[in-house]
Amino acid sequence: MDTLIEQKKGFKKKYISYVIAGLLLTLAAGWLFFGNRTRRVHVDRNTLNIQPVMVGLFNDYMRVNGQVLPIRTVQLSVTEGGMVAEKIVEEGTMVKQGEVIVRLTNPMLNLSILDSEAQLAEKQNFLRNTLLDMEQNRLSLKKEQLQFDIEVGRQKRRFEQYKRLYNEKLVSREEYLQAQEEYELAFNRHNLVVESRKQDSIYRSVQVEQLEESLDNMRRNLVLVRQRGEDLNVKAPVSGQLGLLDVEIGQSIATGTRIGQINVLSDFKVEAFIDEHYIDRVREGLNATFERQDKDYELRVRKVYPEVRDKQFRTDFVFEGERPDNIRAGQTYYINLQLGQPVEANLIPRGAFYQSTSGQWIYVVTPDGKKAVRRNVQIKRQNPMYYEVISGLEPGEKVVISSYENFSDAGELVLKD
Repeated sequence: MDTLIEQKKGFKKKYISYVIAGLLLTLAAGWLFFGNRTRRVHVDRNTLNIQPVMVGLFNDYMRVNGQVLPIRTVQLSVTEGGMVAEKIVEEGTMVKQGEVIVRLTNPMLNLSILDSEAQLAEKQNFLRNTLLDMEQNRLSLKKEQLQFDIEVGRQKRRFEQYKRLYNEKLVSREEYLQAQEEYELAFNRHNLVVESRKQDSIYRSVQVEQLEESLDNMRRNLVLVRQRGEDLNVKAPVSGQLGLLDVEIGQSIATGTRIGQINVLSDFKVEAFIDEHYIDRVREGLNATFERQDKDYELRVRKVYPEVRDKQFRTDFVFEGERPDNIRAGQTYYINLQLGQPVEANLIPRGAFYQSTSGQWIYVVTPDGKKAVRRNVQIKRQNPMYYEVISGLEPGEKVVISSYENFSDAGELVLKD
């Protein structure tokens, strides 16, 4: 007979490991959430950059690097394709408008010009022959009309004579009627010739007009074809400096190919690439300044390009007033771009702490100067010199603005002299 073994009451040993693991997790979570707030780090005061919170005018501006460029750049393109026969001007040379820079050759175009000239000569000969034929026909009709003028007069006199004789009973009625019919026939034939001359004149004027119009079209076409031949001489569209010329002797270039550019040096502009963070704040008309040779110069935003590339957008500045001496394309200026009007605010100097905190908190030195404690703050704007603090700090308090890389997880810094 089997004996029933009664199970022992109480806490089972197999649960002990689970309890221990839970306690460890709780302790770890507590340290993560609260340990770093209370962890203290001893720091040499001389290694820190401590600055006071100030009240002053926050100048809302930013600093960007700008490059001097010609006020206008004109692309140099080939109007008529061909092969490069001669480079007349080299890069960097000052050229005048209309000056030949590159000469091209195009044998097929030359043949086209000769063919157009031959067609024009043939059309001119045809027009001259047509005008000659028309003139001869006009003279022939005029001669015929003169003959009928005489014939009508002769038949009219004969008819009037026979009419008188018939009234005097000297001729028969038949002779009288024949004279009348011959007069009417001559009169009608005369009118027919007059009408024919009129219609011929109209037709001749229309035909001559059409031929002359066709001839004019051929002349204009020949002018255009000859212009194509002239376009083989690539000329400067404006006066300026030839900044680029990408051609070689013997190179075949298609119509419309860009082979270079001309920099118009009558004035200059400054081109800058600005972080996309400011794209909504930068607009046309904003003022900017830069220093050159211990003198301040003024700029104005002329154009803001909406396209963003590599997290930057392009902006063009133009000079307002005086230009620096010896200004050259390619020079770099450090520009202060004014984004808004100055306002009074709590300010702290810029520092490396921002990279660790993103402006959300900062170490504030206690009144006794022995510690620096972590405090949440709110920073709104910044310029190359200061941050604008809108909450969390009071004027006169001192803050640590140097890098927090070695102790950014500490809740308190103990300052040692």
